Amino acid sequence: LICIKLNTMKREKVLEALKELPKEFELDVLLEKLVFVEKVNKGLSQIKKGETLTHEKVKETVLKWQK
Repeated sequence: LICIKLNTMKREKVLEALKELPKEFELDVLLEKLVFVEKVNKGLSQIKKGETLTHEKVKETVLKWQK
């Protein structure tokens, strides 16, 4: 079972992404671009909210994953 969280995106963002693509492109390219834009926007929002981790905390977390 694969669970996918669907996010909303403004039409303007989708149109901006489309304008950057050539006249013909694979659908995968558009989807990857839209996911990238959404992730960047989410990250910027998290920064504004102060939802960040210190470099040290990230290093600790990665070390735990490697065990």
